[in-house]
Amino acid sequence: MSGMHVRESRIRSMIEGLERFTATPGAGTTRLTYSEEHRQARAFLLERMDAAGLTAREDAVGNLFGRLEGRNPEWPPLVIGSHFDSVPRGGAFDGPAGVVAGLETAFVFRDLGLVPDRPLEVVAMIEEEGSRFGGGLLGSRLLTGQVGRDTLDEMRDSSGTTLARAMRDFGLDPDRAMSVARREGDIHAFLELHIEQGPVLEEHGVDVGLVSGIVSICQLEVVVRGAAGHAGTTPMPGRRDALVAASSIISSLPGLVAQADPRAVGTVGRMLAEPGGANVIPDAVTFSVDIRAPESATVSRIVERLNDALATTAKGGIECSMAEKLSVAETPMSASIYDILAASAEEAGIASRRMSSGAGHDAMILSKITQTGLVFVPSRGGISHTPEEWTDFDQLARGIEVIFRAARKMTGS
Repeated sequence: MSGMHVRESRIRSMIEGLERFTATPGAGTTRLTYSEEHRQARAFLLERMDAAGLTAREDAVGNLFGRLEGRNPEWPPLVIGSHFDSVPRGGAFDGPAGVVAGLETAFVFRDLGLVPDRPLEVVAMIEEEGSRFGGGLLGSRLLTGQVGRDTLDEMRDSSGTTLARAMRDFGLDPDRAMSVARREGDIHAFLELHIEQGPVLEEHGVDVGLVSGIVSICQLEVVVRGAAGHAGTTPMPGRRDALVAASSIISSLPGLVAQADPRAVGTVGRMLAEPGGANVIPDAVTFSVDIRAPESATVSRIVERLNDALATTAKGGIECSMAEKLSVAETPMSASIYDILAASAEEAGIASRRMSSGAGHDAMILSKITQTGLVFVPSRGGISHTPEEWTDFDQLARGIEVIFRAARKMTGS
């Protein structure tokens, strides 16, 4: 392998530094947006940006930026980064690996004394996972103007706190949230590194994956309403049990998905039954549905069939409703950036492979306003979203080397 510029020890220290900020010490990374752990991670990232020679700032919604000025400051910047929130009890690499890729790139620019023609920005975005407020990719959707002000008052966490209130409690002003939106042409390109979250790279012994496109994703919230009653005194024939009704809908999902396309997937990852008493018949059940497929037309067919299942279930005093939380069509990555990444990997002697992504990433959202590129690094055992999530640091370093080399080319350094 020819001439690695990135420092594995520095990469490791940043990953492990962020890993400390979790609400579940010893049980994975739990860092929800606008939490105390978010506040601690923010301080750490701002300090690292400063150490890398970047001018750091926080935008009106909490996305963090560090800028290395170019010889032509008026030129749109190359932006590198990812997100720094997590799922509950997740891993240390999902999101932070991409933020660290941007930071390490900036550190190497500093180490080598490189002054780019084009400005370079490192970004750490909020609420990509949607773990707190139920709508993923929020930081990048705000950056691309895809979220309206009213949405901030509508999105709520499990305690009922609105997104707008959480922003205020964190010291941010939701009335300024729309000001973060960037237009087409404001960003020259966006590069993201992410762990694969699957087994392909490991199984094939390949260093990095170069992503050609990302699948279509739809996230829904379903509410089933019935009537509460005593568990011991309400006869079975007269019950309006919301949980039994919801269970029939959920159990039908695998079949609906398989009929539409064997490559499609559907997941119910969160469910809340109310009022929540062990001896009370549930009168309301709310659950999430995540649908993914290579084409948005397939996702639409599954959603239609799910709607039909809700209509069939809504009888005998049972009511069903469904709301869309996120919908993104399949997204190709930039062919020209793919070529730059491939050339960068080849120059460094790093084995690469063309692949598609079954997971959604901020790169797919930012592609609405700029050209985007996405690099994968191996995930041990294909595992992610658990404390066991792991990528060897030498593997992570190889992926970041590809990002650095591409950034050097794309900024004229």
